[in-house]
Amino acid sequence: MTSPIPAPGEPLPHYVSTAPFDPYSVEVMTEEQVRVNRASQLRLMWWKFKRHKVALVSGIFLAALYVMILFCEFLAPYNLHTRNVDFIYAPPQRVHFFHEGSFVGPFVYGRTMTLDMETLKRNYADNPADIEPIRFFCRGDSYNFWGLFESNLHLVCPAEGGQLFLLGTDRLGRDVLSRIIYGARISLTIGLLGITVSFVLGIVIGGLAGYHGGVFDLVVQRVIEVLQSIPSIPLWLSLAAIMPATWSPILIYLGITVILGLLDWTGLARAVRSKLLALREEDYVLAAQLMGARGSRIIARHLVPGFMSHLIATATISIPGMILGETALSFLGLGLRPPITSWGILLTEAKSVSVIAFYPWLLFPTIPVILVILAFNFLGDGLRDAADPYK
Repeated sequence: MTSPIPAPGEPLPHYVSTAPFDPYSVEVMTEEQVRVNRASQLRLMWWKFKRHKVALVSGIFLAALYVMILFCEFLAPYNLHTRNVDFIYAPPQRVHFFHEGSFVGPFVYGRTMTLDMETLKRNYADNPADIEPIRFFCRGDSYNFWGLFESNLHLVCPAEGGQLFLLGTDRLGRDVLSRIIYGARISLTIGLLGITVSFVLGIVIGGLAGYHGGVFDLVVQRVIEVLQSIPSIPLWLSLAAIMPATWSPILIYLGITVILGLLDWTGLARAVRSKLLALREEDYVLAAQLMGARGSRIIARHLVPGFMSHLIATATISIPGMILGETALSFLGLGLRPPITSWGILLTEAKSVSVIAFYPWLLFPTIPVILVILAFNFLGDGLRDAADPYK
């Protein structure tokens, strides 16, 4: 039966269903779609970052290194300044597990040294009759743990009365592996402190230039162009030479950190400025201005958080440059100075070509430098991709 056609002028019949309406019944989503739809921005970034396997492994590697530097004294087989005068320029020792076909456990063979009177080179030979087991969680050289208390507990130690030089020794008979472990504390933290200085300067100066513009923006851009036009190495050398030679190692460490931060803020400031030039025209910025918010509050609470993930990715890529900067300055003798030990200071032992030819193990400090630089670059790539999880 069809409904009667209303006469001209009469209202059309209208029916409204009183049944409850379920908005999810319009489009039925799978459990995976529901999980993604209800996830927060931070969780979406984490899911996308996990798919970048190389970045994930690099992040775990760097996290392990930064945890390691908290316990350098415990992890190093020897004290930083321990000298073994009978084993100067000793090559790395090989770890063995079997002796004459029977399992002994991790051990090294003892060594005998002979001096070549023609070349004055020390020659070391393993003594198969002298088995020196490697000890774990043992007592060895004393150290002052973070200046809090004295201890002599180590993760790995040589045998009683024996020696353990897994990466060889230097010209004073100091263990290279122990010094690399100690040097990681300085080389890794100087990058974090330097990027903190650079981060603050880049956000503040770039944010003010991008938000306010005008004369201030013009002056900031000219200053950035001048700084970026100066070759970095001569500028580093000039600033490092300003520091007095009478300064303590701690003051020199802080000075190098500030220098690296002052020279690296320009790129970050330009990135912040370009973002703020685009975001300051958005409606929510105008609404905040009409409500009486000050410029500093708008920048800190509304503009910068909108691209903070990109800033973090940029910072992780900038840290390797600071580590390389410290290494270069220390290698040239204008950076950190003993008794502070960093990877750059360790590389000063390998300045001479003849030293490298006879004692190539002194170049081992370059290995952690390369690994850390690659890990930070891979981590930065992963964070940059994860910063926009909707792509």
